[in-house]
Amino acid sequence: MAYSASYTFFIFNFLFFSISFSSSNGDVPDDLLESITVSRMEKTTHLHFYFQEVLSGKNPTAVKIIGDGRGFGTTLMIDDALTQGLGRDSKVIGRAQGMYSSAAQNDIAFLMVVTFAFTEGMYNGSSISMLGRNHVVDDVREMPIVGGSGAFRFARGYALAHTVWFDPNTGDASVEYNVSVVHF
Repeated sequence: MAYSASYTFFIFNFLFFSISFSSSNGDVPDDLLESITVSRMEKTTHLHFYFQEVLSGKNPTAVKIIGDGRGFGTTLMIDDALTQGLGRDSKVIGRAQGMYSSAAQNDIAFLMVVTFAFTEGMYNGSSISMLGRNHVVDDVREMPIVGGSGAFRFARGYALAHTVWFDPNTGDASVEYNVSVVHF
């Protein structure tokens, strides 16, 4: 059987490169390859806390930064206390920092961009980030957890928010959060 020169050249190159690639790891150090392939088990953490928002008084924790009244486009910057219990005098375990905007023209729904930064307990120094729609007229609202830091690196999950107390005259509120987070 006669083989053409180009066919022989193809077979030779195929075998040469196959052997070269199978015996090489691409010049990546072995210790780096081992660290890449090591994985930790995911775990789920459930958190329960209260978000204390104060728009009234001398020291508000939420301030309007743009918009007219409370209508569409109104945006507030927040640094609200996260507490262990419902009462505003309950132990502060962190801060809800970020902003939210009235994102619906014909409804009451906010776009929430908030980081829950924990300052007490085993999650001190860790945070989770929430980004999503908060349809505040619903009794319980679900919003996505899209990331985190510290103990919550690579976090994903959801937050369930339930308004426990709201003063329509001042806008002050206490909101219960039940958060489920999957992380490493």
